[in-house]
Amino acid sequence: MSDDTVMVNNTVLQLGGQAPLVAVIAGIIAILLLLVVLDLPAFVSLVVAGFTVGLVAPAIAFADVPGEFAAAFGDNMAGIGIPILMAAIIGKAMVESGAANRIVRAFTSLFGEDNTEISLFGSSFIMSVPVFFDNVFYLLAPLARSARARDGKNYALYIVAMGAAGVVTHGFVPPTPGPLLAVDRLDADLGSTILIGVLVGFPTALISGLGYGYWINQRIEIPLRDTMGTTVEELEEQNQIETHQLPGLLESLLPILLAVLLVTADTTTQTVLGEDASIGGITGFFGDPNLALTVAALAAAFTYYRMSDLDSDAFSDELTDALKSGGNIAAITAAGGAFGAMLQAAGAGEYIANGLEGVGFGLIVTAWVIAAGVRLVQGSATVAIVTTAGIMAPLASGLDVNTAYLVMSIGAGASFCSWYNDSGFWIVKEIGGLTQAETLKTWTVATTLIGIVGLLSTLVFSTILPLA
Repeated sequence: MSDDTVMVNNTVLQLGGQAPLVAVIAGIIAILLLLVVLDLPAFVSLVVAGFTVGLVAPAIAFADVPGEFAAAFGDNMAGIGIPILMAAIIGKAMVESGAANRIVRAFTSLFGEDNTEISLFGSSFIMSVPVFFDNVFYLLAPLARSARARDGKNYALYIVAMGAAGVVTHGFVPPTPGPLLAVDRLDADLGSTILIGVLVGFPTALISGLGYGYWINQRIEIPLRDTMGTTVEELEEQNQIETHQLPGLLESLLPILLAVLLVTADTTTQTVLGEDASIGGITGFFGDPNLALTVAALAAAFTYYRMSDLDSDAFSDELTDALKSGGNIAAITAAGGAFGAMLQAAGAGEYIANGLEGVGFGLIVTAWVIAAGVRLVQGSATVAIVTTAGIMAPLASGLDVNTAYLVMSIGAGASFCSWYNDSGFWIVKEIGGLTQAETLKTWTVATTLIGIVGLLSTLVFSTILPLA
């Protein structure tokens, strides 16, 4: 084979020079054309857009483009496949058994008829410290849907309050992986970072979650739709059942408690005893989200079976229906993550980071700009944190405030503007039963506010309470 042939095979349709920028532009045009203009199925659109990015990116050999996308898809599916499928069972079982309705009624009795959003907000804010945000969303989404079916309104508020609270603590407060990684790279103090994370994160979550949630809820009405194997009719039927005919509160909460306790045990062990410690592998085994969500699904399914009058075959069919819905959601979510991974492989994140590295802001603002830029073009908050922390590490000693504030700035930037190239966008859309437009108006705007308000909160607290 001649050198010319090799060159053609590797560079057809690919561009040099500003290729990462071209890849970003091509990806954005492709996704908007396929999803918005042509209204193709999300999975198909994301796959085609991912291929398009690879075709114009010389960092990816032309012949390797399909394989690179498939590998990224597989990596994403490995991370979210089992949890999403088990979440589908949890959602189906908690709704059908009446467990979700029972928990909502307990919230209502504790906080009042008009304050369900506070319950969801608080639960998500606390649970997302030890547990990945997507897993928290899987567990709380059935409660939000049941609350919407019960009161007939406020679904936009519930989604925003629950989503924003979880994103904030997941991005700002160790020992969640992102901030923990930034603490390590920047040599920040873990205890100070946890304290400052809560200090900066709480007002950020209040404004971006409850504040924006109340505002957008007055302007759009999001109806309930069939999703995760449950229909609107089934949700509404649960509201006609007397409370004493529903499962007990502890049994209803058991799937959530089990998932949180199992994951928290491993997270706490690693934080206290070291990253490699897992008490003989026991907490590492049970605290893995794949197993934790499986255990939670079994608990939810048992309650569903006990409360139903279905025989074993009919019960199996019901769970299979939930898995079919979950499989579609997992495929879309993994494809969204793979689309973002192709942008990263094309060098988009590094290109943006290098372009912003020399901007003339203070260190805290510079870190935010880099993290937000990387997040925006390639979707992954973790990649944005890793990239930015690596760039800022040599400069961190020049701060005249606690280094934890630099961690906050990076976390805020990495949370900024979740859209089509972020798997979290598709999790919220598909599990919540939202349209693309509704997801953009609620989730995308809320995460954009988290980025902006998080930066402002960081600047304010670092000024009045430097803790240097």
